[in-house]
Amino acid sequence: MPYEEVPGVPAEVDPDHAREWLEFPDPADPGRVVRADLTWLNSAWTCVFGRGCAGVVEGRPDDGCCSHGAFFSEEDDLLRVTAAVAELTDEDWQLAPVGRGDWTEADDAEDAEEGARSLRTRLVDGACVFLNRPGFPGGAGCALHRMALREDLHPLTTKPDVCWQLPVRREQELVDRPDGSRVLVTTLGEFDRRGWGPGGADLHWWCSGSPVAHVSPEPMVLTYAAELTALIGAPAYAELRRLAEARLDLGMVAPHPASPPPRRHPRPVTLQVRRPGVIGSAELGEP
Repeated sequence: MPYEEVPGVPAEVDPDHAREWLEFPDPADPGRVVRADLTWLNSAWTCVFGRGCAGVVEGRPDDGCCSHGAFFSEEDDLLRVTAAVAELTDEDWQLAPVGRGDWTEADDAEDAEEGARSLRTRLVDGACVFLNRPGFPGGAGCALHRMALREDLHPLTTKPDVCWQLPVRREQELVDRPDGSRVLVTTLGEFDRRGWGPGGADLHWWCSGSPVAHVSPEPMVLTYAAELTALIGAPAYAELRRLAEARLDLGMVAPHPASPPPRRHPRPVTLQVRRPGVIGSAELGEP
């Protein structure tokens, strides 16, 4: 459904807009193809928690997207976060006195998942137990994130999968080709409101489509390098980055409407001509 602007809430663009998709074989795995939304990954999105974020719940901008807690994707996700929680100090974690030993809770919905996927981080006073509130001497924001920075770790090693992946959406699908072969297609795209299912339309605000959050001087394919590498592997990320940067140099046909216009490449693009008996080049002006 089209996005409807709400007075007093930072504007968002309609999620239905032109997108450029790139597809390439994984250099390290002939049985996998990566499909990437370059309109999203070459956008200027960046997290604006604490500097313009309006929050997903009305009246709670300081929560950011932490108002509903985080569900675990699998057993390994839960075990990794459990190990990280054991490293939290009281200086890292404002709610340690109420959270230690009691930081998860079960989803009571009728269609809840089983096992680790049925658990989420506990909610305390309307937000995640790991969310340090404004005024905490250690600083507002995720305690697991703070601890990672203190230990010189990337936060994706300490936070639940959903927290470090957002707002990138990864989907995996086995696809049968006409010749009878089968490949795994890994799709990287924008986790917009609709990624949350029917409830996404009820979010007070969502950052991926808002110009307020499209303020990075570098594209996501660079600023999200660690996360993208974790999602698709180092060889595939290197190829994704190479192709995405080449697309930026040529000029995006469908840039993200929430991002400012991409800066022009400072030099003209040189198209190399390679035909039998012909060696030379033709210079193209900027698009």
